[in-house]
Amino acid sequence: MSPTESAADAALNEAGDQLAEVLLRRRLRMATAESCTGGWVAKILTDRAGSSAYLLAGIVSYSNDAKTELLGVTETSLEAHGAVSEPVVREMVAGALAATGADVAVAVSGVAGPDGGSDDKPVGTVWFAWGRSPADTEAVVEYFSGDRDAVRRQAVLFVLQGVKAYLENG
Repeated sequence: MSPTESAADAALNEAGDQLAEVLLRRRLRMATAESCTGGWVAKILTDRAGSSAYLLAGIVSYSNDAKTELLGVTETSLEAHGAVSEPVVREMVAGALAATGADVAVAVSGVAGPDGGSDDKPVGTVWFAWGRSPADTEAVVEYFSGDRDAVRRQAVLFVLQGVKAYLENG
């Protein structure tokens, strides 16, 4: 492991600790709906003993079929906007909330690379959403650089920090 990877891992673990603390303090249980991160957000949160007190479920919906079947993402949204889009991550949050009964859900869908990018969605484009209900879901897009692993690490860190800020400020 390179020094850069160890620093990145330390940042991920710290962000996971901080989010876990907020979830525990507020007595909230979270669900994840992950695509390009492949369950990494849930992995970081379950690295702590007692994580079942704040993580209810993690759904890895890498394919479009899984997004529709497990999370209720509409074919219309996928066809009109693609899997890496605001409407899709918003529907992923709604679906995760509905499927699990969690208090808060997060969704991640992106182009981690090295292939799959386009002019309007280059490699490194990642859409995020988090919310306690469909009506109060926030969505944001970020553009990360680096190889596949670097994009995914940055995405996991961003979502951990983002949902923590959402819960603390919302």
